[in-house]
Parts: sequence; structure tokens; C-alpha cells
Amino acid sequence: MTAAEAEHPAEGAPGAGKGEFDLGRLLAERGAERYALHARHLNHQLPRMLHTIGFDKVYERAEGAHFWDADGGDYLDMLAGFGVMGVGRHHPVVRKALHDVLDASLADLTRFDCQPLPGLLAERLLAHSPYLDRVFFGSSGTEAVETALKFARYATGRPRVLYCAHAFHGLTTGSLSVNGEAAFRDGFAPLLPDTAVPLGDLDALARELGKGDVAALIVEPIQGKGVHEAPPGYLRAAQDLLHRHGALLIADEVQTGLGRTGDFYAHQHEPGVEPDLVCVAKSLSGGYVPVGATLGKDWIFKKVYSSMDRVLVHSASFGGGAQAMAAGLAVLSVLEDEHLVDRARVLGERLKSRLTALAGTYELLADVRGRGLMIGIEFGRPTSLRLRGRWSVLQAARKGLFAQLVVVPLLRRHRILTQVSGDHLEVIKLIPPLVLDEADVDRFVDAFTEVMDDAHSGSGLLWDFGRTLVRQAVAHR
Repeated sequence: MTAAEAEHPAEGAPGAGKGEFDLGRLLAERGAERYALHARHLNHQLPRMLHTIGFDKVYERAEGAHFWDADGGDYLDMLAGFGVMGVGRHHPVVRKALHDVLDASLADLTRFDCQPLPGLLAERLLAHSPYLDRVFFGSSGTEAVETALKFARYATGRPRVLYCAHAFHGLTTGSLSVNGEAAFRDGFAPLLPDTAVPLGDLDALARELGKGDVAALIVEPIQGKGVHEAPPGYLRAAQDLLHRHGALLIADEVQTGLGRTGDFYAHQHEPGVEPDLVCVAKSLSGGYVPVGATLGKDWIFKKVYSSMDRVLVHSASFGGGAQAMAAGLAVLSVLEDEHLVDRARVLGERLKSRLTALAGTYELLADVRGRGLMIGIEFGRPTSLRLRGRWSVLQAARKGLFAQLVVVPLLRRHRILTQVSGDHLEVIKLIPPLVLDEADVDRFVDAFTEVMDDAHSGSGLLWDFGRTLVRQAVAHR
């Protein structure tokens, strides 16, 4: 096709349809229906929940660690799309890479060739973990975990995978089998034959390994639910135990990887930890194109793909797609060029130290923990009689309501988006984009201090909203 034909396709030719699709017009005409459309056609409980807690905002645009509503209000993002927006929203380097790959019109996903971008991204990822050799690309974190579970079982010839209590790992059937939250698992049995062990309990791990049927232990170096870090020395000792029993260590770095904790991978803060399989996703997407990756040792991949007859024994329809690979390559370039791993460590230490200093001031603030820009703020039972009564009322209605009382005014009054770290937890988790700056840190700490002042005053909007949440919690039992 000539350039002129491409610009002015003949009538009836592909791309020459009379009803040209106009995304901007569609959004202008129907964008205001967003919550109604979701309630009608998608998860009907989501808009209901957002309306209940006052999170039913209309955001118009986003950039970096901020987004704006229709009135121009500036919101600070301390959630990063559950960790997806590691390099911030609409990073110009990632945007350009995606424009470039679309303009290249590559012969993508033919399934019977080898395109260069997957190999280049695998090479760049593996450079950060020289003890790993090969990569499988999928489309999500849960798919990366599913791949690791399959590979571990096949490579060892054993059926059972151990996981840590309170782990997440994903919500598809295999990853749900190693999910430590009963609320996610209930009603979906039977699951795979897996067993929970407490995070940090080497004796429990040794007892299970002694049964001889364990393929692997899968572990988040820092658990997303509650932000609990593996105790010092645990990962290395667990690795040694596993290897002595012929089992594998799987590190789930879907949320903690790619600089989040101030190391490229969170397991790397402990010397000598070299997992057999590592799962990554979220930030690798650049916030644009879903991508997951399972990195592993050469012998594991060669055992799974042991012959040409087994070349497609594990595959993914969109695995290695050009747009996802371009996004991933751009993200790794941004992490290196903008020193975002170091930035996460330095700003994380600043944020954590300032929040920790508040613990002596506010009796409701029980703990501040985490690493890099993955921080958990835990609330606990106050000591004063005046506050204990209010705390007890909330706990009797539903554990986790106080953390929600903090999250709501942070958004409503201060335009800062955060999240409660898990169901029935009095923990707020901070996982902002790694492009956060010192002014953003100051803004969060100032806002959090004001909310804590309100909570400890024993009156005001915070406790008024608490009464509303208590009524709703009791009504929905």
C-alpha cells in the first residue's frame, strides 16, 4: 500500500469505515455515566461501596504522583493503583515508547517467530538477578504466580506448595490456593493441596518439609496485607532448608519488586538470598499495558520445556506482546536514569522516620513499619478512658473501621488517596509512585497529623463519620 492509499483508503477497504470511532467524543458524551454504567454492567458493589465512604470522585486527568478532578482539585496519590503506577502516571518516556512501538507496525504475536522485544526485556530483567536465567511473560501478577506454581510442581515432581499466613499472591484458582485470606478463599473450594505456615516460623517450615511432598515455599518478602516484613535472616534460612529437602523458594515480588522497597527486589536486602523463581508485574507495566513475568533458573525451564513436543506446554496468548515489552523496557530505563530505586529508599526513610516520631504523640498510633516506599501505619487500642470507649464501639461493630476513619478524611479534606491494608485490619498501607518528592512527603505528614489531632480531640467530623460507619456495619451483618 502506498502512503497516499494509507492516508486515504479506498471506500470499502479496511480502515475506511463510514462510522469512524471517536474515543474523545464517546467520553464527552457518556463519561458522566461512569458510576451508573459500572453499577449496571460490572461489579455492582463497587460503586455502592465508593458512594458509602465518599470515594465516588470524578477524576479528569493524572500525571506523576497526582491527579485532578473536574474542578481542578489536586490529589496526591499514595496508592499508585495498588502499586501499578511505580514510575508515576503517564510518564513521558513510557508514553513515547508506546507511541514508537505502535508507529512501528511490528508483526507482533504471530506465535511462530521470535520478536526481539521479549528477549531484550528478559535480558534487562535478568541483569538485576544474575542467579536467574530465563523469563516467562504473561499478563498479570496472578499469572506470574500461576506459572511459578506450575513450574515448581513439575520441576520437583511434588504436589504441595507452602505459603505464609496472611499472604495474598492473587485470586485465580492456583494463586488463590496460596492466598492466606479466608474471605477470598471462602466458597471456591476445592483448591490445590497447599499449606500455610507462619511468616518467620522456621520450625513450622521444617515440619512440613519433613513430609517429603513439598515442591516449594512461596513468600512475599514484605506482605502486602498488613505490611509485615519477613524477619531478618528468615529468607536465607528458609532457602537453605528448602534446598536441603529438594524444594524451591519462590519470591513473589509482584508488589515489592522494581524498586518499591529501596532495592530492585525486596529479597535482595538480605545477603545470600537467591530464589529459584521470582514473580514480578504491576510496575513493569508502566501503568499502561498489563504484563507479568516469572523469572527462573535454567534447569527449571529446561525441565518444563524438555522437548520440542512440549514447546507450548505453558504459554500465554498475550505473553511477550510488543506494547507490553516496550512499556517494560521503558520502565527499566526510567528506574535507572532517574535513580528511582535510591529515591524510594531515601524518601521512604524520610517518610517512615517522620511518621514514627508521631507515635509518641498519638496514643492511637501503634506502629509504623515497612521498607522504602512500602509503609504500614497501624492503629491500636488507646490508653485513655475517653478514647477507649469510642475505639471499643468501632471494634464491636467491625474491626478495621478506625483505619477507614483515617482514610476518608485524608481524601475528603486533604485530597490524599490511601487504602486500608486489608479486611478487618487497622492498618493503612502507603505505596505511592516512586516519583514522589519531598513536598509530597511533607503534604502527607501534615495532613496525617491533622487527622490524628482530630481523632484524639474526641470530637469532630472524624467521629461523626465513625457513627455512620458503625450503623452501616451493623446493618450489613
